[in-house]
Amino acid sequence: MQIVAERPDGTRLLRLESAADGEPWLAAFAGAYQEIWSEPPYNERFSSEEASAVLQRALRIPEQVTLLAVRDSGVVAGFAMAFPVASKPDVVREIRGLLPIDHTFYFAELGIMEKWRHGGLGTQLIEARLASVDRARFDHVILRTSALKNATYDMYKRLGFEDTGVYMEVPARRNDGSFRTDRRLFMARVLGGH
Repeated sequence: MQIVAERPDGTRLLRLESAADGEPWLAAFAGAYQEIWSEPPYNERFSSEEASAVLQRALRIPEQVTLLAVRDSGVVAGFAMAFPVASKPDVVREIRGLLPIDHTFYFAELGIMEKWRHGGLGTQLIEARLASVDRARFDHVILRTSALKNATYDMYKRLGFEDTGVYMEVPARRNDGSFRTDRRLFMARVLGGH
């Protein structure tokens, strides 16, 4: 585990490199994950076990980038995950022909607890992920965001991501217990550096 940055408000950005690095943060991560995705526009419901499994799975993917924004109190204020898109078959099916699969990195998760939003933490987590991508191997980044054009969409646009016009229906259990899909938009960015 390495400290990527320390913010003036006391939040530290940690890069987790192994399952052992993630172990002390599983419960706090799960709580943050559940809370963030239960809010609009996603309104998704995850059990603690399902949320913990997200972190555990990410840490097993070769070449993954997993960042946690943590507080001294043990709270996870935010998180960001990324890995080669080839390790995400459902996304590969949707973008094949759009981007070169072997040279594309996928920004899988980005979540900030409400109390720490609008202070640049999301932007910092995106920039830290961008800085971690091996540009000798990867020249594109792709991500999914809500099809609703909100502040998150605007943030990605400011950071050089383009609307691809490609959408994906994502099934999930919702807060009311039903299973429904919601529409996600793919945004992409070309990386310099070859």
